[in-house]
Amino acid sequence: MKFSTKQIHAGQHPDPSTGAVITPVYLTSTYANEYLGESKGYDYGRTINPTRVALEQNLAALENGKYGFCFSSGMAAVQTVISLFKPGDHIICSDNVYGGTIRLFEQIIKNYGLEFSYIDTSDINEIKKAIKDNTKLIYIETPTNPMLKITDLSAVKNLVKGKEIITCVDNTFMSPYFQNPLDFGIDIVLHSSTKYINGHSDVIGGCLITSDDKIAERFKFLQNSIGAVPSPFDCWLILRSTKTLAQRMKDHNENAIDIAERLTKEKKIEKVYYPGLKTHPQYELSKKQMRGFGGIISIELSSIEAGKRFCNALKIFQIAESLGGVESLVCHPVSMTHGAVPMDIRQKIGLTDGLVRLSVGIEDKEDLMEDIENALADL
Repeated sequence: MKFSTKQIHAGQHPDPSTGAVITPVYLTSTYANEYLGESKGYDYGRTINPTRVALEQNLAALENGKYGFCFSSGMAAVQTVISLFKPGDHIICSDNVYGGTIRLFEQIIKNYGLEFSYIDTSDINEIKKAIKDNTKLIYIETPTNPMLKITDLSAVKNLVKGKEIITCVDNTFMSPYFQNPLDFGIDIVLHSSTKYINGHSDVIGGCLITSDDKIAERFKFLQNSIGAVPSPFDCWLILRSTKTLAQRMKDHNENAIDIAERLTKEKKIEKVYYPGLKTHPQYELSKKQMRGFGGIISIELSSIEAGKRFCNALKIFQIAESLGGVESLVCHPVSMTHGAVPMDIRQKIGLTDGLVRLSVGIEDKEDLMEDIENALADL
């Protein structure tokens, strides 16, 4: 099946008791056995839920994977990946990742004896130099948040071929519609399903997708043991949203490409970061491994004061954490999403005080551009 068909039908079947076309919300914490030791495949709500199973199968199909696992947040999914490893293991991580990921690694996980190296994974030679005898995981964001650097996934997989190193890609910015890391040999795909997968800014969630039988078995154990699972209603809401994922992503992409190109002509903007621009250093790689460029644009303004004035002057773009909803949002990473990132890492990756991140929604692009131009006029 093609993507638009899978998003509507994968993992979903008419309800056997009523014929309902839409997967029901199974609001139950436990399941009755007709006889002791004879279940219908369900025992306890934390372990398994029919609504969650439908969503997990749907997301696995969209990522061209065999197994899907859903969680109560993207960070719960990250924690589950890290729980695969033990004290003494070394993890290579993209130096420009979501600030909450670095906070988890640096302020919590390091206390349990894991070692982290933060590098520019867009440079395959940097990854090669960072690998140690005890390296067990390469954790990648591509595109990165918020600098939008691209990592060559085929090159990464070739680099670790024959080594006992797991590869994981946070695919949140692209969604399964524009990028499928498993197709390049990556072991695990991670999403904050809060973002584009849900797309309506009303659910917190996360997911992991893999085709590796052993990793999947471990994820199932960890999901049940840790217990950070989403509610059936949250699963139902996200399952509703995946039915329009392709259509939404097309609109995000179309708007962002047009706006990014027009922003390059604005004199008050010092630099525009967007993988769909020919000026982006990994533009050709972006075209090769992605089917679109997404809805996130980062712009460089002259100072933190200019960044704040710009954000405050916007009317349609709302100042808010998060991204990927149908509505347009604006974020000042240094004071919002990446406030927990140490100064030395921010300086290393080029995350300046004047950087602003735009999550371009699916409103009329002329209205969005007019809103941006009016805000720039106030600088």
